[in-house]
Amino acid sequence: MVIAVGAKTDVGLKRSHNEDNLCVAADLGLYVVCDGMGGRNAGEVASRLAVETIQKHFQAARDNADLPLSGDYDRQFSATTNRLASAIRLANHAIRTEAKEHTSQEGMGTTVVSAALNGPVLSIAHVGDSRMYLIRGESIAPLTADHSLVAEQVRRGMLTEEEAERSPQKNIITRALGVDETVDVELDEIPLMQGDGVLLCSDGLTRGVSPAQILDAIRREKEPQGASDRLVELANAAGGLDNTTVILVVIQDMASQGPWQRAWKWLLS
Repeated sequence: MVIAVGAKTDVGLKRSHNEDNLCVAADLGLYVVCDGMGGRNAGEVASRLAVETIQKHFQAARDNADLPLSGDYDRQFSATTNRLASAIRLANHAIRTEAKEHTSQEGMGTTVVSAALNGPVLSIAHVGDSRMYLIRGESIAPLTADHSLVAEQVRRGMLTEEEAERSPQKNIITRALGVDETVDVELDEIPLMQGDGVLLCSDGLTRGVSPAQILDAIRREKEPQGASDRLVELANAAGGLDNTTVILVVIQDMASQGPWQRAWKWLLS
């Protein structure tokens, strides 16, 4: 399978520093976005630790197929998805250990949204409100559900989507790495098709840019890096209230040796 990737992270217009971190490790089939939180720049430390720990665990597992997992093996999912969950649990532990050793970083944490490719299967693991979308044909669909207070209220029928967007509590998340000794990692996996796009992003994008706008921006660009740059521009045009990070992965059939843009012909029509 051949892929093309675009990625960008930006501080935005209102923050003094960037607490987002990302990982693009095409050799491992691994893609991660983390959005840190915590005072005194500790959010940046938490998100960096998460990205580094997840990537290191995947690298070690590639070198040693018998590397033990952190946590139980979930037989609903493949070995790759379970490895992704294991990496995130280890990241949670690393953040908590760092916070205990440095009191100035107490209370730091981070969201995480991560994807791992194993052939045509996409493994998904996330904690918090950073998101993943599938772009297929003329549609964009969420692959994750926010772990946030208002998202839970919407699921229970207590709020509408519109009310949730206006709620002063919309930035309160209900799960994050570094908060508790153990973390509940939400998992999924789906088959991918030629031409699919997978977008990982922090909430700096989704706070101001709608899914329809995201889809339109991607359709107008000729390659993933240009699309990634454009999405960050849109987030800043919407106010740039937060850091924004995006990774866009486009799937191309291995049998196709022409320009990767052929996999995007449905976007350019």
